[in-house]
Amino acid sequence: MIHRLHYVQVLPVNIDKAWDFFSKPHNLGRITPEWLCFEIRCIPGGEMYPGMLIEYEIKALAGIPMRWLTEITHVQKPVLFVDEQRLGPYRFWHHQHIFHTVPEGVKMTDVVHYVLPFSRLSLPLHALLIRPRLEEIFEFRRQVISEIFS
Repeated sequence: MIHRLHYVQVLPVNIDKAWDFFSKPHNLGRITPEWLCFEIRCIPGGEMYPGMLIEYEIKALAGIPMRWLTEITHVQKPVLFVDEQRLGPYRFWHHQHIFHTVPEGVKMTDVVHYVLPFSRLSLPLHALLIRPRLEEIFEFRRQVISEIFS
């Protein structure tokens, strides 16, 4: 079963400033809750590009370290980039970051499609733990982004 997350946030900045912040993978640590113990392990320098691999480690469940390898698969500066999990806790993870200029600044949209391992067997775990945790992460992110760009 494919699950979907959809979040929209308007930032009082121009599209270039938003792109500059979100297209730099090292900023991901700033907008990730501390309890995830997020740590970038390997990231190439320079501007984001299709094929860029970013390796990090998180501790999402009971403090157990999990390796996560993400590939940037699409980049359309300054309006879109997509990251896809290549190695990590999900069977499938596809995250679109979309930016549109609006009168108030920039409308930033996150669309995530994901599939859990073990398909139907993981549905109770999804409802009780995984979905609420993902919503908590994106709510934390929304709050921190508001503070950064206020």
